[in-house]
Amino acid sequence: MPDLPPKPASRPDKVSLWKYFRLFRKDILSAQPSRLYHAWMAEFRTPFFRSYMCNDPELVDLVLKGSPDDFPKSDRVREGLFPLLGNSVFITNGETWKRQRRIIDPAFEGGRLRDTFPAMWDAGVAAVERLDKFADQGPVEIEAQTSHAAADVIFRTLFSIPIEHEVAGAVFSTFREHQIAQPVVNLGALLPLPKWMPRFHSRKTKETAKQIRGLIEQLTAERMAEIKAGTAPDDLATKIMTTADPLTGDVFDTEEMVDQVAIFFLAGHETSASALAWALYLMARYPEWQEKLAEEAREVMDPGKIYFSAVSKLRVSRDVFREAMRLYSPVPMMVREAACPERFREREVPKGSQIVLSPWHLHRHDRMWERPDEFDPGRFQTENGKEGLRKAYLPFSAGQRVCPGSAFAMIEGPLILSLLVRAFRFEVVEGHEPVPQAHLTVRAKDGIWLTLTRR
Repeated sequence: MPDLPPKPASRPDKVSLWKYFRLFRKDILSAQPSRLYHAWMAEFRTPFFRSYMCNDPELVDLVLKGSPDDFPKSDRVREGLFPLLGNSVFITNGETWKRQRRIIDPAFEGGRLRDTFPAMWDAGVAAVERLDKFADQGPVEIEAQTSHAAADVIFRTLFSIPIEHEVAGAVFSTFREHQIAQPVVNLGALLPLPKWMPRFHSRKTKETAKQIRGLIEQLTAERMAEIKAGTAPDDLATKIMTTADPLTGDVFDTEEMVDQVAIFFLAGHETSASALAWALYLMARYPEWQEKLAEEAREVMDPGKIYFSAVSKLRVSRDVFREAMRLYSPVPMMVREAACPERFREREVPKGSQIVLSPWHLHRHDRMWERPDEFDPGRFQTENGKEGLRKAYLPFSAGQRVCPGSAFAMIEGPLILSLLVRAFRFEVVEGHEPVPQAHLTVRAKDGIWLTLTRR
């Protein structure tokens, strides 16, 4: 039998609506039946809404690429995230979203990635230095460490400040409190409440969101003053705040910029931290791949400084990171809404239906992937793996709403993974197998515990 990495148990095929809501609120992964790993489409009906999970690559392509304007982001996604994200590009639709992307996208073009690379490298080196004090000291909860590293990348590339900066550190610590307070599903995401009805968020959720936004506003206001004075550093924040919409000439005001920085922190920090933590766990579980990655890192990175052009040589690291995101997609599900009546696989889909695209199930779909539950970074060099990348791989979504930072993440992840594995040997802790669970992203229920020794 192959040594399979952990996967959450599926629920029975039929459960009561009340039990489903309870399971869903606790963890959206184990709340789903196992048949979704094989089905091309599944319909769910409740008294409150109708939803369709689409695993058929043709339907996924239609929703994300063929007719994306017919399938806007569901307002149900907005319900739980609004206290922190406001009207960020992650949850807006229509002309508002298009305007935001016209301003944001230029900051993540190829040339800009080259400019941000030194800050990324410095964050990776700092992560190695932080972890060094844990070497040979027993089990370490590695998710906390990757979260720290990913937050450092965001603050260095966005505002040219390290995580040790007072405001950056406060945002990071408060965000961890927000993660605990923020449930996976808000009541408004499950029930079709009228727009005038107030949404109920816990006091802690609202307090932490307000604190985070206040800290981000402080950084944003300081940067605007630096831009006016001509003293602002040439980083991502300056680029975004000085980019005018080519159609209207408008730039983001302070409140709009706070919304966008909030999603950069959520998407750019939280998802990267999740992917990196699972990648390190998989390296510890499969030491033969860890040694391949370490050998590559020694060849590419010696004598200690890597140039941007060398990132493309981190092929093993890139495939390991890809495979980690296949097995543990940071964003497990995406929800769209049918703006008009549709017809999917000979079924009528009423207007207003929720269209669920699930990277979690698509990445493990047994009709798309050979040995879908096995860890095998080498699969991406096979025809099946290459086809899977084209048709059934959505860690960053796809089409016009693809994550603007996807290329950024695919440099950051393999780079920091290589730096860490080059410096340390990671090993699993017996009796501490992590259990994947979806909150804001896919994390381990009780953390990921590893030991590390210096190489």
